[in-house]
Amino acid sequence: MKNKKQGITNKIIRVLLVLFILLAFIQDSPVISYGLPSEGSQRSVTINTDYTIYEWWLMDWKNSDLVCQVYKENEGIPDYSEVLHYCGAAIQKRWIETKPCVYEGDMNKPSDCSGLYMHLVHTTPSKKDVEIKLPSPEVWVSISGCEKTPQKNHCSQVPYLRLQAVEPLPNEQIIQIVGRINGINFSCPGAVCDLPLSPSGINGSLVEFWAESSYGDASPIFTAQVRVIPWGDFANPDENSTDKPTYYVDVLSSQWLGEGVSTCSTIWQAFLPVDGPPAWLRTPPIAEELYSTHEYFLLAGLLIKQGLVDASECSGGGLEENGAATPCGMDLARPYVQEWQNQFDSEIIRVANESGVPAQMMKNIFSRESQFWPGIYNRVYEAGLGHLSEQGADTVLLWNPSFFSQFCPLILSEESCQRGFGNLDPDQQALLRGALVQQVNAQCPDCPVGIDLTQANFSISVFARSLLANCEQVGQIIYNSTGRQPGQVATYEDLWKFTLVNYHAGPGCLGNALQRTIGYEQRLTWENVYLNLEEGCKTGFDYVQDISTMPTDGEPGIGDLLSTPEPLPYLPTPTYPPTPWPTRTPTRIPATSTPGPSPTPYPSSTPRTYP
Repeated sequence: MKNKKQGITNKIIRVLLVLFILLAFIQDSPVISYGLPSEGSQRSVTINTDYTIYEWWLMDWKNSDLVCQVYKENEGIPDYSEVLHYCGAAIQKRWIETKPCVYEGDMNKPSDCSGLYMHLVHTTPSKKDVEIKLPSPEVWVSISGCEKTPQKNHCSQVPYLRLQAVEPLPNEQIIQIVGRINGINFSCPGAVCDLPLSPSGINGSLVEFWAESSYGDASPIFTAQVRVIPWGDFANPDENSTDKPTYYVDVLSSQWLGEGVSTCSTIWQAFLPVDGPPAWLRTPPIAEELYSTHEYFLLAGLLIKQGLVDASECSGGGLEENGAATPCGMDLARPYVQEWQNQFDSEIIRVANESGVPAQMMKNIFSRESQFWPGIYNRVYEAGLGHLSEQGADTVLLWNPSFFSQFCPLILSEESCQRGFGNLDPDQQALLRGALVQQVNAQCPDCPVGIDLTQANFSISVFARSLLANCEQVGQIIYNSTGRQPGQVATYEDLWKFTLVNYHAGPGCLGNALQRTIGYEQRLTWENVYLNLEEGCKTGFDYVQDISTMPTDGEPGIGDLLSTPEPLPYLPTPTYPPTPWPTRTPTRIPATSTPGPSPTPYPSSTPRTYP
């Protein structure tokens, strides 16, 4: 029995020795952990909080009958949207039309008043559970190890892509940064990760990355498109060069921490040309470089009409029947016209640097739309320097959520605004559209020359956000049509031309033209798309040509060729007869969804989710 027990003990000892040996080998080998793709953080905490229910009765002045009950969770009389929610449109209309009950004349008691009044009936203390969303980790992108050269975006050696993760919760920390670069996994312990880069070609390299936290979750998946291009004669294999090697480096990512890039280029994932965009899409460093001397006969006529220019020596007072200046009136008004068209240049530059919308393009649009007169013209309900219409207001409120969240509480209650523009009642949407158009209307009868210049400057900022909204809409239309990022199928310049068509003629015109171009198996170039515009949309071509060909300094160069996306097989324009195409309404794709295979014949990889 003793020998049997000793044998068992010896076996146990041998097993333990083997385990110790294996552990020793394992400890000598580095361990790299690759995290699984994250669906994003779902952090939240539930707290029980006190609140008060305010019960209001909407009553009739005539007999004090109860008409409707309205409930609120904050102090103050219910607003129009809350009355609409609880009482309906008919009662809301009566409430809006009710005038103050003032005892005067034959009115000496409440029943003599007409309309409705609001009466606070009860306040009820209550408790409720409130779910509070906690901030999730984020990862930011920059370039490290780049010794700058005098040329913009140039490094004297191949740099690193630096990923920096931030954990917003106290007592928690970032465990590692995980991701893929061109499909190859990488992992870095801690909150900082430097990825070595290599020449990528003109289309760049895709980097996907996220951070894992000690909280037990991970950040959303972020992406960056990184382009590294050898620059200079040193890259010429046919000649020996003494040039010091340099590399052109740029990054497209919502998480970018470096110098600003065009916001729309990030939306589209479209690289700018290496030597800069064409002249009409540039933002000069100083306002003086936006100076223009165009002759605007309508503007001259308005200046004459407002008394800024004395054209009494001219026949007809220097005015044509349509309100434009005559040649004589233009001669007298010319210095004032030049001064007027350039007084907004500084604000245009400021807004361009803030929003990423090219300054020269904005000025060209203002020239085309309003000749820099920001009031509402007769018989045309469009306002501001960019002639914002209600359709344009609808686009900016729907496709620019950040602007909506700032503007909506000025008109509606916070509770209503939290629903988002697309979920508001039609009356509320119409109210916001009308309010926005009126907000950018600088026409002011009591102001000098009839224009509020402060309001005019405000309209520039709103217009830039309107263009950003159109960028978003165009990006979604292209993604819905091709299953690919806009920058993969069209150039930066052409995408701006598509955006101008979308702004001027509407998404139906653009969407149908894109569908025809795709159906004919043509590349999505401006030259192909404008030929497929429907008859009622042809004004979009003239609009784009006017804005993109206005005299400016600078010519496109080799950078435009370098920024051309992956070429598709070119087919000549077919001679098919016009075919009616149904209007495609772009649909939002959730940020976490995985799109299916590309619906187009383009030879592409599986498309990424459009943000």
